Amino acid sequence: MDEKNLLAEKFEAYRGHLRSVGYRMLGTMSEAEDAVQEAWLRLSRSDPDHIDNLGGWLTTVVARVCLDMLRSRQSRREEPLEPGVPEAALSAEQGIDPEQDMLIADSVGLALLVVLERLAPPERLAFVLHDMFAVPFEEIAPIVGRSAEATRQLASRARRRVQGADMDAAANLSRQREIVGAFLAASKGGDFDGLLALLDPDVILRGDNLAARMSGHGDVRGATLVAQQFKGRAQAAQVGLIDGTIGIVVAPQGRLLLVLRPTIRDGRIAEINVVAEPEQLSRLDIAALAPDGQVQQRF
Repeated sequence: MDEKNLLAEKFEAYRGHLRSVGYRMLGTMSEAEDAVQEAWLRLSRSDPDHIDNLGGWLTTVVARVCLDMLRSRQSRREEPLEPGVPEAALSAEQGIDPEQDMLIADSVGLALLVVLERLAPPERLAFVLHDMFAVPFEEIAPIVGRSAEATRQLASRARRRVQGADMDAAANLSRQREIVGAFLAASKGGDFDGLLALLDPDVILRGDNLAARMSGHGDVRGATLVAQQFKGRAQAAQVGLIDGTIGIVVAPQGRLLLVLRPTIRDGRIAEINVVAEPEQLSRLDIAALAPDGQVQQRF
């Protein structure tokens, strides 16, 4: 076996671990795989004889790549939105193992991902590497550009926020997803009575200027009128996560068109705000969710 094939074989032995690191850092399998592939490219351009601990070296590289991606994600929220590519397509192209992805995703609940999303990139990296993968602070410090003690404080602050996440809030998130999922199913299936059962009698549907122009009307009030607006529609919509709360993402063929932000009170949808203006969308942290509740695609 030549040196290149031997190096590839050694890298493959770490791929599962690296993908787990990437997923916990980034929240999607496609981005995690991008980070892993970048680590392979950097390894293939390096001299392996000068790498004492290959696993540690690869973990550090993936962590650095993820940190850059998280920072880039934050900056993109201030720029015009670019259309996304469906994660399913990326997974197929990159040969990602769906079964392995499911095992990784199942170990990181949606509620935890929501909390991690609220952490600053250095906090998230310090917490994930130390608390989830037992990487020493001395090794994390150079990645975030801080001292070991300052890195320890980053992880401690992140840990308090994660531990302070109310379990009731996690349960509430799950209940919201259930209600919004049922609403979408009723909408797509043309189930008028099902829509009425999920809407508050005084529900209001409102949109921004672009959404109003797209629909051809202004605010719509009352369960009957709102149900009529959604009956037999929403074919390109799916449950999503919008700034840490459950909403609806409309992205035909993976291109973000608009989002709906429902307000749920007493188990019913009391208000639906439609955001279609690109400038407003670019300020939101938007992710489409797969049926099992895991993040499928980010926008």
